[in-house]
Amino acid sequence: MDLSQIEKYNREVATRRAQRDKDHAEYEKAGRIWGLVPRERITRIKFPRVSKDIIEGYLSMADMTTTVSDVLDGYGIDGAIPSSFIKPIIPGSKICGPAVTIRNLPVRKTVTQGAIDHDFIAMSTRDIYYLGEPGDVLVSDFGGNLAVSNMGGQSCTVAQNCGFAGNIVNGCCRDVSSIREMGYPVFSCGTTQITGKYRMECVEMNGPVTLCGKLVEPGDLMLADDSGVTIVPYELAEKILEISLSIAASEERMRQLIASKAPISELRPLFRARYK
Repeated sequence: MDLSQIEKYNREVATRRAQRDKDHAEYEKAGRIWGLVPRERITRIKFPRVSKDIIEGYLSMADMTTTVSDVLDGYGIDGAIPSSFIKPIIPGSKICGPAVTIRNLPVRKTVTQGAIDHDFIAMSTRDIYYLGEPGDVLVSDFGGNLAVSNMGGQSCTVAQNCGFAGNIVNGCCRDVSSIREMGYPVFSCGTTQITGKYRMECVEMNGPVTLCGKLVEPGDLMLADDSGVTIVPYELAEKILEISLSIAASEERMRQLIASKAPISELRPLFRARYK
């Protein structure tokens, strides 16, 4: 990177931080800042989101993540995570919405010492819910940790009441019975009873995160169902939906022909036509 590129990058960072500070002041005045996460750890507050019509289009597909995964292959985008890695807490859950993100890291001190010292509980999802918009999907990244909870029932209660579409957790959640009772969609790598308090802290909000090794940026469209999770880059959401709906229609036509016992001569021209 030469000097001009470094200067350009620094200007972009400064501009983004100035906009963040302006938005933070606006949201604080509106009573939308919870305040557990320092402003400096919030990368951005406002960013573009896809339209509700596009979201409804994705949700209209029976095999949503499967169909879209195939289209992403055609674009050379690695954005599909099978349900063998991230599963729905409530089988049959289906969500689609723009990503808002939290990145967590483990703390070095033992949990016992943290409790004795009355350390500040630095894990927080409440901040992101009040910064987010109805229909958003929280993507919380704790590096796939399978031991301690990244969120629980109280967090999901806030999410549901703020109108979030669901949560996707690169780690574990707890209070499974409560989450199922409230009917709030959560997808996670696993479940646990062990709290994350004194064990983790939020180090960045609304910045890039990873989900089972896949990149997620705020505003990316998050799709999740029983087959897994699929990440659609924001800028491609409309085009990928158009192609996916066309594929879904062709697949449905094929199903109808098979069910009607159509002759092979009628089926063969349609077989894997989209791969040609």
